[in-house]
Amino acid sequence: MRIGELAERAGTTTRTLRYYESRGLLPARRAGNGYRAYDEDDLRLIQQIRTLQDFGFELEETRPFVECLRAGHPAGDACPASLAVYRRKLGELDSLIEQLRAVRAQVGAQLARAELEAAAELPGGPEPRCELGG
Repeated sequence: MRIGELAERAGTTTRTLRYYESRGLLPARRAGNGYRAYDEDDLRLIQQIRTLQDFGFELEETRPFVECLRAGHPAGDACPASLAVYRRKLGELDSLIEQLRAVRAQVGAQLARAELEAAAELPGGPEPRCELGG
């Protein structure tokens, strides 16, 4: 298939595919007429890259998965390098989750303090304001 068809089937753009090609993630094969030529394996590569990016992986982090697929493994995450990327990403996610929990606790404490302070200052709520001036 040509680049436009691959882009359409993969749900991306030809520009993105050319970028993947320039980064060495997508093979640059040419047909006899000079057009780029792709097959179902290339579609699987793009789908793998896009799925990983949807999960928050950087483009370069997808390389071991692509190489695993190119090596003939039916799933791009069955190779040791892919597993290592998964482990590293899980560690990063765990760290981010802990950071978010800490921030959430701080915001919760600030809210509780502010609510207590507001209740102490204004037991009946804010005093009505008279808009008529004289």
